[in-house]
Amino acid sequence: MFDFPVEQNGVTQEKLLTLIKNTIKFSVKTGHRYFVNQLFSGLDPYGLAGQWLTDALNASVYTYEVAPIFTLMESAVITEMCRMIGPEWNDGIFCPGGSMANGIAIHLARFNYNKSIKKTGMFQHSRLMLFTSEEAHYSTQKFASFIGIGEDNVILIETDEVGRMLPNRLEEGIQEQLDFGGVPILVVATLGTTVRGAFDPLNEIAEICVKYRLWLHVDAAWGGGIIFSQRHRSKLNGIERANSAVINPHKLLAVPQQCSILLVKDKNILHACHSKGAEYLFQKDKYYDQSYDPGDKYLQCGRKCDVFKFWLMWKAKGSSGFAKHVDALMDAAEYFEEQVLARPEFRLVSKRQYINVCFWYLPRYLRGKKDVLEHSIQLHKVAAQIKGAMVKHGAIMLGYQPLKQFPNFFRFVAQNSALGRKDVDFILDHIADLGRAIYK
Repeated sequence: MFDFPVEQNGVTQEKLLTLIKNTIKFSVKTGHRYFVNQLFSGLDPYGLAGQWLTDALNASVYTYEVAPIFTLMESAVITEMCRMIGPEWNDGIFCPGGSMANGIAIHLARFNYNKSIKKTGMFQHSRLMLFTSEEAHYSTQKFASFIGIGEDNVILIETDEVGRMLPNRLEEGIQEQLDFGGVPILVVATLGTTVRGAFDPLNEIAEICVKYRLWLHVDAAWGGGIIFSQRHRSKLNGIERANSAVINPHKLLAVPQQCSILLVKDKNILHACHSKGAEYLFQKDKYYDQSYDPGDKYLQCGRKCDVFKFWLMWKAKGSSGFAKHVDALMDAAEYFEEQVLARPEFRLVSKRQYINVCFWYLPRYLRGKKDVLEHSIQLHKVAAQIKGAMVKHGAIMLGYQPLKQFPNFFRFVAQNSALGRKDVDFILDHIADLGRAIYK
């Protein structure tokens, strides 16, 4: 249905326009308010305009001389984001997504443990250990493997009934690894887990990290945007005690893909850990102060101007505009949960903590059952079958997954503040209609 092959000679203008139209036709419309499938959605006009502008300028943000506006803008935005977290926070970098930001945080934690590893490698060192919750993002394990620590040395800590890391299990895990000769260096806590939107108890975790002298990284890629909301900011309490944190404006704040920021307390560690001093970029006798060149504190060299679309949206809306956006999304999630609880064909998986609402559709034969988990084999098939019908219908797109002992369930998440109560009703009505058609 689509002309993918490329040839020796170019095609006509008319053919190109047809290909462009077909690209749009066959793509998922992630800007639509019924796209509630991932932790990004919406299409902000200021963000889109910002992305168009930076693509037209085609700058690379590593030195002031080639990107004067964007290097200074990055510094200003990072400074303000640090200020919002706490007075001890000092620096940061833009990253190509939250996974990469988490990986860089692991790299910083290892450097903080032993700075010689940067030059000599790990072959003479003991087994380094990382700790995160069993519901944390998979990127911790991926990057532990990538930098040579190894997936087996990431210890997954048990979570409670709503998905939060259990501090007592964390301390037990750390002590157990110490007893077996491991070297704990890092705890990754999560503010807004991917599936249930859980917020780990940061203050208790921070106390443990202080006790055992561990780096505390906070993966707030999903939950961090809530920092703009006075109503809900308390969910981030304790983030100021961490050593590093990631916030993804392209998630909750609906900045166009991609926009992810890793923030750190130590103002020197990014440069110390990553710098190489390449003289073809970072000459020591430049006509301006070298401190205006951010490139050497990054692992990347060439880099897009992810800051501008975020800055332009912030400039247009103000912090109060982001706050209204966040509050509207939280209100929509609250209403969604209320409707799930009120409708007999749906069942909540666990109590909502954030925007994530996790729920089952129950076919008629499962309604009224006290413990639906006794029918896990049948229930596990339901969400996948409804999702197949949903995608073919094309009206909405909503994700599902299993988790721990729970069979497949749907997960509602929204970042598009145009989504209102009527839309929530439509989504639930549509799922119920599909369910009735499949399970007559």
